[in-house]
Amino acid sequence: MRRKGWVVAAVVILLIVGAIGIVWLNPQLTHYIESDRFRAELEKETAKGLHFPAGHYAPIHRKSFLIAASDRFQAYSGGKALRAIDAHGITARFNPWGVFLRRWQLDDVHIDSGEVEIQTYTPSPEPSPAKPWFHVFLPRRVYLKQVEANPANVTWRFRGEKGGFFGTRLVITPHGQDFNYQASGGTLKMALIPNLQLRDTHLLITKKLLTLYNLDLHPGGDATGSIHAEGTAGTGEDRSVNFNFNFERLPVEEWLPKQWREHVSGKASGKISWRAKNPKLENSIGEATLRVDGARIIELPFLENVAKITNEKALKQLTLNDCSFALAWNYPRAEIKNIAFEERGKFRAEGTIQVEKKALSGAIELGVARHLLDWLPKPEEVFPHQHDGYLWTTVHLSGTIDAPQQDLSPRIMEVLKENPGAALGLLLRQFGEWLKNELSGE
Repeated sequence: MRRKGWVVAAVVILLIVGAIGIVWLNPQLTHYIESDRFRAELEKETAKGLHFPAGHYAPIHRKSFLIAASDRFQAYSGGKALRAIDAHGITARFNPWGVFLRRWQLDDVHIDSGEVEIQTYTPSPEPSPAKPWFHVFLPRRVYLKQVEANPANVTWRFRGEKGGFFGTRLVITPHGQDFNYQASGGTLKMALIPNLQLRDTHLLITKKLLTLYNLDLHPGGDATGSIHAEGTAGTGEDRSVNFNFNFERLPVEEWLPKQWREHVSGKASGKISWRAKNPKLENSIGEATLRVDGARIIELPFLENVAKITNEKALKQLTLNDCSFALAWNYPRAEIKNIAFEERGKFRAEGTIQVEKKALSGAIELGVARHLLDWLPKPEEVFPHQHDGYLWTTVHLSGTIDAPQQDLSPRIMEVLKENPGAALGLLLRQFGEWLKNELSGE
């Protein structure tokens, strides 16, 4: 009993002494944490932990025994996954137990707002500076257990332009010497594609591999549409890429050039598989499928001209019951196959198109409803086959993608030459349309 009493007394005394020590050290600790000397040391260690050559904190303020805050941290020219960081309103909780693991451990780092620029990188040996003899007793680096920023911008360079996730909730957690990035909410902005809303993404960049575990997006105006992506890209000596994309019900007009958007509409679904020995297009191979539901083409100048020539107003707009194709490419050759375009009762097109170094080839089987060929004398000479309710002909393609050519128009012209009356009727019809437009001031 006497021994237990001495133990209890010793513990009580130790606690009292510890409390006195904390009270005495607290002002001294506050003074040290808010000093320029501590800030410079923290800048150095934070920059080293995040693989930056240097970093800068705004003045540090202690908020409680284990919590400190700074208005800003900036760092640039990062050598690994992070290229730059600019964080505002930083609050961090220090974990003293990390000292026993030889690290300055900061738990639950919260950032009011910030921007992180990420990059792929080529690993290179890091110099090992000389260390004092007592370094074995000191923490070796800053360890960030979790960093959360809301809102945040996660950016990168694409085709020479700044792109990325803007206004997202970003959580960064360590993965060995590298970091996991998870984000939700916000907007994806990149060259060549419309703005998309981010549901969720998870990305890991190491010295050998960029791993995209998932990327889930949806178009801003239609929450039923979706894009899912996953894959890998080498970041070391192996620079190969392997990505898969699935998309459902994307508004096609948002992905077209501006001059086409008011003429074409529909919901696109499909898959894309992209593989290459490096990110360059000329080394890529892949496959894709595309289906457009509810496809409509309206007020397109080409269709309006066809409607005038044929005197068929129904051709001014098309509502496609079938609109799909598959694509396979092995640069510089690409093949568009399984083509199927149809508006029932008007026309159907099937076939395959090849492109190699911009050279165009292939053949399209074109079927047209008989009543839409009344303007053409002896249509059976141009469309010699009949089945499935259409008159059919084969259209051979040639030329280049910049100057495509086909053999249907010359065959039609030959028939019209043999029938001057029909040709004159078409000419007078065109003249009538021109005269009408001139008199109406169009």
